[in-house]
Amino acid sequence: MNTPSESNGESRIAQWEKAAAKSAPGGRLEDLNWRTPDGITVKPLYTGEDVQGLPHADTLPGFPPYVRGPQATMYAVRPWTIRQYAGFSTAQESNAFYRQALAAGGQGVSVAFDLATHRGYDSDHPRVTGDVGKAGVAIDSVEDMKILFDQIPLDKVSVSMTMNGAVLPVLAGYIVAAQEQGVKLEQLSGTIQNDILKEFMVRNTYIYPPEPSMRIIGDIIAYTAEHMPKFNSISISGYHMQEAGANQALELAFTLADGKEYVKTAMSKGLDVDAFAGRLSFFWAIGMNFYLEIAKMRAARLLWCQIMQGFGAKNPKSWMLRTHCQTSGWSLTEQDPYNNIVRTTVEAMAAVFGGTQSLHTNSFDEAIALPTEFSARIARNTQLIIQEETHITKVIDPWAGSYMMEKLTQDMADEAWKIIQEVEAMGGMTKAVDSGWAKLKIEAAAADKQARIDSGQDVIVGVNKYKLATEDVVQTRDIDNVKVREAQIEQLLAIKAKRDTTKVKAALAALTQAAQDQTGNLLALSVEAIRLRATVGEVSDALEMVFGRHRADTQKVTGVYAAAYDEGSTDGDSMAYWDQLKADIASFAQDQGRRPRVMIAKLGQDGHDRGAKVVATAFADLGFDVDMGPLFQTPEECARQAIENDVHAVGVSTLAAGHKTLVPEIIKALKAQGAEEIIVFVGGVIPRQDYDFLYSAGVKGIYGPGTPIPVSARGVLTHIQQALASH
Repeated sequence: MNTPSESNGESRIAQWEKAAAKSAPGGRLEDLNWRTPDGITVKPLYTGEDVQGLPHADTLPGFPPYVRGPQATMYAVRPWTIRQYAGFSTAQESNAFYRQALAAGGQGVSVAFDLATHRGYDSDHPRVTGDVGKAGVAIDSVEDMKILFDQIPLDKVSVSMTMNGAVLPVLAGYIVAAQEQGVKLEQLSGTIQNDILKEFMVRNTYIYPPEPSMRIIGDIIAYTAEHMPKFNSISISGYHMQEAGANQALELAFTLADGKEYVKTAMSKGLDVDAFAGRLSFFWAIGMNFYLEIAKMRAARLLWCQIMQGFGAKNPKSWMLRTHCQTSGWSLTEQDPYNNIVRTTVEAMAAVFGGTQSLHTNSFDEAIALPTEFSARIARNTQLIIQEETHITKVIDPWAGSYMMEKLTQDMADEAWKIIQEVEAMGGMTKAVDSGWAKLKIEAAAADKQARIDSGQDVIVGVNKYKLATEDVVQTRDIDNVKVREAQIEQLLAIKAKRDTTKVKAALAALTQAAQDQTGNLLALSVEAIRLRATVGEVSDALEMVFGRHRADTQKVTGVYAAAYDEGSTDGDSMAYWDQLKADIASFAQDQGRRPRVMIAKLGQDGHDRGAKVVATAFADLGFDVDMGPLFQTPEECARQAIENDVHAVGVSTLAAGHKTLVPEIIKALKAQGAEEIIVFVGGVIPRQDYDFLYSAGVKGIYGPGTPIPVSARGVLTHIQQALASH
């Protein structure tokens, strides 16, 4: 066996460098380095020299700064909690799913609410006709919440609720449902997300502006600190940032900066930091960047310990970062979807090696529709197999001591800290969010990533390489939105008929007064209103009277998508396609006297706008005139704006399963307003079995996940030309 040895005055590393350079492209060893989207250089080989002097390299699990995990024994004694994030249709159907999942090995309940609930609307509100029960469970009152947790003992089963906008009535509904189940507040365990700053950046299920939203967070932290000692009052979430396009360093930095802001808010209420910090938790996305995801989680614990000590926290529990993780939904592909089982497994392994406290694994069909029981079982069993069959849990932090991982952990911490310092210089995360700066940073990263995929620089198996000639249709779950909404409205009418209306009005008036006067605790007052059978919408409206409803600016980045092509693609065909398309758009402008004009729209309460923003950026870089419709439009409002802006086409981005209701409505509205020449195209999460329905409704083009944007742009240009020729 030939191994390098100290000879001829050369070190073993120098000898390796010479040998490796011979195999490297152009004979240059640096060409083997990988420059990550985060700006971190990852070398092909690490040695002991790379970890010399690293302050965390010789630490132990369960001890500050907790790089190796918050608990001394980690999974060797207690594996992570297996969760399944789910919710659809009615409370009855979701309850049946939860009970089945718990019986099959699930260890906690994670609730997904529909978009109407998120945005504080009851199911009978005219703005949510296409959203009720589609992308989560519809909750209008405590009666729905009681059904949701029927036969699930809330003193034993922890509950995680992804809720930020309507956080007061939803958390109040959970509290009242538990009490009416006979459970005491101090017995409740679980987490409410309650992370509104992230909503203003990416997910957009906010209701009120930033300042009153921060007051709500402070009131929830104060109430739970006093009454619910086992309940996590906030889950500071990077998940939706990465899903919206953030790289790992941005996700890490912005999430910890959000955490700092929430700690400041709670302390401004007069709370001692050690009274609540131990109940803060975090939530990370885990994507396909395997090494960086592990390093991100280790770096997060390192930095959070440092941040909390800076706040003067004395209790070691206040220094610990505890986290839930979820595998990426964005990495899932519509094309060749069974590949998603492999992707989710790899991501789950990264979460486990990173030291998560609980984990949700996505189902392979979630790029197409809501998961079926079949796909959900595979997702759940992925975790069970890792826990029960691999013996990974026998070793605490197996990556410790890896030259590469220890250096990458420090590099990730350093990169994130630079961004955190930038945020601090702006006056904190609330100001960074309010200015739009943070959102634009994420959108630029999203556009860059999509361009790298479309140009062939980043490989997605089954999408831009190793593609199937034909795709099999995958069976999907379909929700009858009309039926669910009718059932919810019937339940609402029944509740309002039985309750004491005078007492409900008084409780709602007390909420409005407390909001106006800056007095009282808004969660405590919401609990009393919900107990009297006030609805989610009524509680939200009572606060909106004072706080107002937030309206976001629709900015878009420019030039980022085109830069990936300008810098040179690894795929010559993609580059030629791009150049020819730009030339054809320029010719259109010359012939027509103006550029092709499109409006990119989000209809209903679906605030997931990554796809819409990336498409808008790319179309603009190609030469289209692009208008962005505001979030949460009705089809009628969208049609009116399209006509006023004199567009050739409207592109509807849909990720919340409302396409069968909302898309035909906009086509109908355009015709009713005498503008049938404006074509409609659709992109997003749409099952293939729904394509014919949409085409028969008048849609001209459907572009599902994985469609290269230049291909969709070519299709839209062709349809515009055909429409002009026929009119």
